Amino acid sequence: MERRLREEAGQGELIEEEDLYPDVRPGLQALREAGIWVGIAGNQTVRTAELLRELHLPADAVATSGEWGVAKPDPAFFTKVIDMAPGSPEEIVYVGDHRDNDVIPGHTAGLRTALIRRGPWGYLWADDSQVTSRVNWVINSLYELPSLITKTWR
Repeated sequence: MERRLREEAGQGELIEEEDLYPDVRPGLQALREAGIWVGIAGNQTVRTAELLRELHLPADAVATSGEWGVAKPDPAFFTKVIDMAPGSPEEIVYVGDHRDNDVIPGHTAGLRTALIRRGPWGYLWADDSQVTSRVNWVINSLYELPSLITKTWR
């Protein structure tokens, strides 16, 4: 109800280019140029998915928990990720900043995982033993992914 009231008052969700981290667009583009399929999936609203699509990011697919009706860390969310992306689970790299919402459930679903040091959670969990025992990579930027992924699958 509160979200609807904000929308009606003209204070609804808004995502613009300047809201993105500086590495998002060029990092995703570098992945695409390396021939890597790129998907964006997270715990967000249906409206957020629409706004992200309007930014025309270099991604093959965008989906949110609001569209799917299931949110992280529910295993069904990661099943949706697997269904969305081409390839088998072990060929999918799930990038996130949270131990309990990204790394552990992604790993449990059979995905490769990368924890990105971004925002408070990314730094808080980067050295956590539950993360380091499950994560394939801890990264500081999306710029790091193309070479890590291509080295892994050579």
